[in-house]
Amino acid sequence: MSDEALIFRREGNLAWIGFNRPASRNAMTWDMYNALEASCTQLAEVDSVHAVVLHGVGGEAFVAGTDITQFAHFTQPEDALDYERRIERVVSGLETLNKPTIAMIEGFCVGGGAAIAMACDFRYCTPSLKFGVPIAKTLGNTLSITNVSRLIDMVGVARTKEVLMQAKLFSADEAYQAGLVNSIFSPDTIASEVTAIANDFATRAPLTLQASKALVGRVQAQRRASLEAGDDWVTACYMSDDFKAAVDKFVHKTPFEWSGR
Repeated sequence: MSDEALIFRREGNLAWIGFNRPASRNAMTWDMYNALEASCTQLAEVDSVHAVVLHGVGGEAFVAGTDITQFAHFTQPEDALDYERRIERVVSGLETLNKPTIAMIEGFCVGGGAAIAMACDFRYCTPSLKFGVPIAKTLGNTLSITNVSRLIDMVGVARTKEVLMQAKLFSADEAYQAGLVNSIFSPDTIASEVTAIANDFATRAPLTLQASKALVGRVQAQRRASLEAGDDWVTACYMSDDFKAAVDKFVHKTPFEWSGR
């Protein structure tokens, strides 16, 4: 196994991006976000790659959010706003990559991992999937308004409120019924099934694939252009006493109760 936290490899016409911190359920560090962004930038220029597959290493998680220890250094509103802008830049780069992208999901796909998966064109999972953004139970922060929009596009308003306000984690069957994942495969076959699906894009008209993805993206961009900025709520949540206490609980294993402040 590679020591790199983000593994990039080529197999024929396919590129594979692996999130490789299995002991931490592949929680994303700043370096991993940077590496993902750089990989997408490089892949956009490689015509011989026909599809990109993103996956978690270890079988327990795709990505279980951002590494919470990194939030311990947030002291100013700009820390929170810079973080959300950074994530949006990375996720948008993946979302607009000029190639089909596939999230191959085993186990937990939460928080930042959910945002990465939603930015992919297709999502395939195993029965162990747990998809959600349980921050109402864990950290007391918020998604950016763009990621809220992505979630609404995927599952609708009612289910988005379940995910965000009730901290609901979708099972594989629930995610499939909601239209969040395209298919469910067994752990033994998902890699071969996804490989076959990804390879199939090499037989499709490249311009049609690019046009279809770009036009869908334009429709989404037009919808998002009318959204009001959500910086006020990002600042309110990340600078709150509750958020600081929740991060401290995670880092130092200390108890706390929500205060609403």
